[in-house]
Amino acid sequence: MNTSSDVVTNNIRVRVIPSYIPKKDSEDSGQYYFSYHVVISNEGNQWVKLLSRQWNIINSEGDKEVISGEGVVGYFPELEPNTSFSYTSYCPIDSDWGTMEGSFSFITKDGTIFQAEIGRFYLIVPDLLSK
Repeated sequence: MNTSSDVVTNNIRVRVIPSYIPKKDSEDSGQYYFSYHVVISNEGNQWVKLLSRQWNIINSEGDKEVISGEGVVGYFPELEPNTSFSYTSYCPIDSDWGTMEGSFSFITKDGTIFQAEIGRFYLIVPDLLSK
């Protein structure tokens, strides 16, 4: 099963590759931790700046948590045409699988604000994939 995502919206490509972070104490407490590596690429012909993010995190029971805020990991990346920015972050969830998706808000030099989709990707404890 492919657990990652790769989506292009408004000439912005967003690729996300999740990974499980095994920690015995986290499973015992009912929390599961996942990292995710994000690569944002400007495939358009104009400069853009990332302003904010919104994540929709859904656990295996269908409970949804919305996380939003300015920038990403303390940065407001500015992307010239044909450049990329990447970062890694993490997410705890209270089930052994779930999904994440969302969007990034960008602004262009002329002040146009637009959204770039973050496609759905899957947070799955590896043992579940082998069942």
